[in-house]
Amino acid sequence: MKLFLTILFFAFTFQSFAQEPTTTQTEIEISPFVDGSLLEPINGSKNSLAIIIGDYGPTDRNGNQNFQKNNNLKKIAYVLAENGISSFRYDKRIVKQILKGRVNARLTFNDYIKDAKDVVNYFVKKEKYTSIYIIGHGQGSLIGMLATDENIAGFISLGGSAKSIDEVILEQIDQTAPSLKPDAVRVFNILKTGKTTTDFPPALSNIFSLDTQDFMANWMQYHPVEVIKTLNQPVLIINGTKDLQVSPEEASQLHEAAKKGTLINITNMNHVLFIIEGSNLENSKSYNESFRPLAPELIEALSSFIK
Repeated sequence: MKLFLTILFFAFTFQSFAQEPTTTQTEIEISPFVDGSLLEPINGSKNSLAIIIGDYGPTDRNGNQNFQKNNNLKKIAYVLAENGISSFRYDKRIVKQILKGRVNARLTFNDYIKDAKDVVNYFVKKEKYTSIYIIGHGQGSLIGMLATDENIAGFISLGGSAKSIDEVILEQIDQTAPSLKPDAVRVFNILKTGKTTTDFPPALSNIFSLDTQDFMANWMQYHPVEVIKTLNQPVLIINGTKDLQVSPEEASQLHEAAKKGTLINITNMNHVLFIIEGSNLENSKSYNESFRPLAPELIEALSSFIK
């Protein structure tokens, strides 16, 4: 019996050592503001690279924030690698600023666009990949559109809004606190003139604090439907029917505006790219549930489009 167990032990030990890694990951500093991870398949052709851009807020390269840990961007990177596709995902610049305790109160939406363009230019200059794609999730969809140039082979929008940010916020206010909408409209109109204001109800301070007004004014200049019209590359628009933040109708609007657009609505997929069979409570909880797998249809759509 002891001999059998010894043989069994060595058999399993040998098997574990025999499982060689299938990917290599390299940490790269693109600029003083942007750090990220290049994930490459060892046995893939390495001809294609996908640049992955995260959603709003202090989102890191894996798709996480302080109270939102689901690793959705990291999971995208690894499923792409399984399909022979390299990827680069990076921390939003505010993540690095928070870690260093030096948050720039004058941060603008244009800074995020510049960061994405810096990433594109870094890999274009390397001349290592025959084709480069951009995958933008949520806010990253608009950033990715604005960073797409003649060096990009194709663009993918994951849960990207078709509305400008002021339209999104006004719609939310109209649904939750309609009495505040006139004040919100007035403040947005002031921001459109390039000015700031302290004249707003306290209930709107989380939206219109002086620290965020410049960023908001810059962000609201860009209308996703108008921006996507300028792209000459093939575009893939993916949305989930259980996305609590972006409706399938918005995905359709982007699709209609794109010159070379393909639309895929994934049944029961939510904004963080998981399949939700139950209630909105399950949907909300999933934002912090990293054990969940990506929607299988999403994986197939991404790899097929890039290949």
